Amino acid sequence: MEFIFLTGMSGAGKSNAANAMEDLGFYCIDNIPPMLIFSFVDLAKKGELNLEKIAIVTDIRSGEAFKNIENVFKKLSEDNVFYKIVFLDASDTELVRRYSETRRKHPLCDEYNLTVKQAVIKEREMLHTVRAMANFVIDTTSLKTGQLKKQLSSLFLGEGVSALNISCVSFGFKYGPAADANLLFDVRCLPNPFYIDELKTLTGLDEEVSSYVMGFDASKEFLNRILKLIEYSLPLYRDEGKSQLVIAVGCTGGKHRSVTFAELIYKKLKELGYRVSVNHRDIEKR
Repeated sequence: MEFIFLTGMSGAGKSNAANAMEDLGFYCIDNIPPMLIFSFVDLAKKGELNLEKIAIVTDIRSGEAFKNIENVFKKLSEDNVFYKIVFLDASDTELVRRYSETRRKHPLCDEYNLTVKQAVIKEREMLHTVRAMANFVIDTTSLKTGQLKKQLSSLFLGEGVSALNISCVSFGFKYGPAADANLLFDVRCLPNPFYIDELKTLTGLDEEVSSYVMGFDASKEFLNRILKLIEYSLPLYRDEGKSQLVIAVGCTGGKHRSVTFAELIYKKLKELGYRVSVNHRDIEKR
């Protein structure tokens, strides 16, 4: 079981980090009071929540209770709970600018009767020890959301490519296009197994059909060009912060050519380390 604590300066991007962690497969909880962390961790360890990867955001919004967070972390270590702390930070100037742009109030302004600039300085003093305890410190001063997600992905998934969830979908144009496709390929230009009597009732999941479809030079070259385009495009989508991508392949009925190509694309992306699934939308239709 993996616990990640997201903490840090107010306005440094903890909400964006939590969203990114959710896209990476973590169950995220925002602004949990420190005194409840033990109860939650205990439930998770007992398996009552059926969770394996958990990200918890905790910060000074908890007020006085947050002052105990250092002891909470120490007690978790004593109890042999495996966890890591990610501290989100940014320059004082950038934090003040963000509050000015959003016109939000810093959590410490009212409590200590401070200006935003004074509140940022006060908070930094309060979080000095927590920052020192962190396993990772991420400075978001110049980071875009997609870049933050990429950093978190490299930290907790090992491979940056894994941050992108890809769905390969085959479909038949006669039943309507794949409306949610980000990349759509039309393979109706290739030889159709439907007109081969012994292949007509089979699908692209059968070796006979896939061998027939890929037995033509045009099919091999078409697949090669599709794969090159996909391999070039995916890092661009990932760096832009895209978390879900649908690659759709269509033929006339969605049973033969599109299924063959969707399967081959799926296998290739799997080899490259992407988190990918495959779905054949119309394979059961007549």
